[in-house]
Amino acid sequence: MGTNSNAGPPGRGPGHGISRRTLLIGGGAAVVGGGALASEQIRRLWWRVPGVDRPRVPGELDYADARWIAASEGNWRRADRPGDYDVDRVIIHVTQGSYASAVKVFQDPAHRAATHYIVGQDGRVTQMIRELDVAFHAGNRSFNERSVGIEHEGFVDRPQDFTAAMYGASARLTASICARYGIPVDREHIIGHIEVPGADHTDPGPHWDWKRYLKLVRAASTGPSAGPPS
Repeated sequence: MGTNSNAGPPGRGPGHGISRRTLLIGGGAAVVGGGALASEQIRRLWWRVPGVDRPRVPGELDYADARWIAASEGNWRRADRPGDYDVDRVIIHVTQGSYASAVKVFQDPAHRAATHYIVGQDGRVTQMIRELDVAFHAGNRSFNERSVGIEHEGFVDRPQDFTAAMYGASARLTASICARYGIPVDREHIIGHIEVPGADHTDPGPHWDWKRYLKLVRAASTGPSAGPPS
């Protein structure tokens, strides 16, 4: 399960590294570190001006096959990914509990951790945080900023918890995420929580079948709905 975002070294967006503090707008120009920004970068950064907020639609989904249950705002940070941080990882977690318990703790602001998605043993997919926002799930700020986190209902020491329905639903979700952000479908970019630098968790554990999972993700990636949204 996800851990507090304050753990691990501070990070900057791997693709941009432009923070709100370094954005200066005046005289119709934006300057970062003394260099003029391209017009496309300015367009993507306009909402960072104090008092400007990017429009949101409550309950909007990034993945059509999910249902929405909102996580507490104490468990994620507002962002504009991939405009401010490139997304280049999917991180696989295991809840160490039931689906219901994961939803409950992600709605608790005191928990200080949550993933973007939860996948149940029955194959249901629940989105709790928008992909454009930074979820506190990896225990490493840089990896939080660059990744989408997916929890899976079960326990790491019970291989029977990783059902065919769960593998299939999660693989389709991951294929969709990879298509949206151009993430390669490989073990460098689809990783377990245990592989995050500085992580103190062991999930998804030795019973998670990576070979089977990557095969399913690749198969889903070649399907008719695998491309980016129009």
